[in-house]
Amino acid sequence: MFEHIHPYAPFNIEEATKLIVGTLPPPRFTTGKLLKDDVDFCYGSKNGMLWPILDQIFSLNLKYDNSQFAIDQRLNFLKKHKIGVCDIVASARREKIDASDLGMQQVELRDLITILKKHTQINTLLFTGGNSKNGPEYFFRRQAKENGIKLQIISAEVPRIYSFKIAGRIVKTVSLTAPSGAANRAIGSMKSYQLQKDINPQYTTFDFRVNQYKPYFSEDY
Repeated sequence: MFEHIHPYAPFNIEEATKLIVGTLPPPRFTTGKLLKDDVDFCYGSKNGMLWPILDQIFSLNLKYDNSQFAIDQRLNFLKKHKIGVCDIVASARREKIDASDLGMQQVELRDLITILKKHTQINTLLFTGGNSKNGPEYFFRRQAKENGIKLQIISAEVPRIYSFKIAGRIVKTVSLTAPSGAANRAIGSMKSYQLQKDINPQYTTFDFRVNQYKPYFSEDY
């Protein structure tokens, strides 16, 4: 079986007020066999949409290649906006070498509860996916339950928002639609997307994500 180890340590958790929480990058980031349009940084896959979404929202003019310049653009953005990255999966094993969350076995998690207790300036978790099996929210809910932490619902609309108490403060969670092509079918079935598509036939699933992500990455949230 392939041992899929997360190649990146948690980033900027000492200063961040928000944490982006996913699972694992594609296996090629573990083996170091990157494609020419990959960026050797969190969410750097050429097929991923997180950085193109943020690029669109903040007009970052990002580069998409293996250069140090491309890496610096992303880390500087995150530091400036006090955003950290702490994917919840440290490692997993796979029979099939792909990036599917469902394909993960023998999953080892990072202790996100302890991180939140230590870094009390963090007030928001931005999950890159919902509560489907082996998604980031799914694993976090497991950790929360093990620690006697109850999530209270704030909004049942997509993206679903919850809150919980930890270390004397309230932390919110936002379950964003996954920034991967696998979520496009789910978006296509959403009434909110269909309404926008009826108004503007040029409206895309990427546009939907941009509109969804924008308020939660703003400094006012």
